[in-house]
Amino acid sequence: MALRNFYKEIKGLKVKEVPGYLKPMLSVGYAKNAIRKGLDNYHAKYIETSSVDPLLHVCFGGMILSYLVALPNERRHLEHQQHGGGH
Repeated sequence: MALRNFYKEIKGLKVKEVPGYLKPMLSVGYAKNAIRKGLDNYHAKYIETSSVDPLLHVCFGGMILSYLVALPNERRHLEHQQHGGGH
């Protein structure tokens, strides 16, 4: 949805105008404000309503993170097995 809104905003711009439009968005202050706004929205949607969803987000996020951390090691094992290192 955010990409759709972004596309609608830049759709009317000329190619020469796009860098000037994007430059303020690439600043540290803009990133801080965007993160703060996202955290405020998350807090209003899940924390203030006493929802169970944040617990699920932590659980699934932990599972995904552990999978991503273990992925390089697993790929090494698969490569080793494919090249005839049976053990």
